Amino acid sequence: MKLIIAVVQDQDVNKVLTALMEKGYSATKLASTGGFLRQGNTTLLVGTKESGVKEVGDIIKEICHTRKRLVSPMTAVERTINSYIPSPVEVEVGGATIFVVQVESFEKV
Repeated sequence: MKLIIAVVQDQDVNKVLTALMEKGYSATKLASTGGFLRQGNTTLLVGTKESGVKEVGDIIKEICHTRKRLVSPMTAVERTINSYIPSPVEVEVGGATIFVVQVESFEKV
């Protein structure tokens, strides 16, 4: 048995969950926060047999695409607010991060 841990953007999670359920996979949805932009994302936990790992990964990859977005950088500590005028910076957001781990024991109670 395998556990797939997928961190996806909030705007993609409903499509991913719908596609997984249509294929017979269930998932546990956990709210999480990204480190770089400190924005919400969702961590999905999907348990599957080894034969389902590729299909689950393909579903996630098909739906979760990167996007470009303008963000305002945060004020640096050594700068005063009066002399700092942030310029928006274009960054790439979205996509997904997928981890696959071996499960030694699984119990549904």
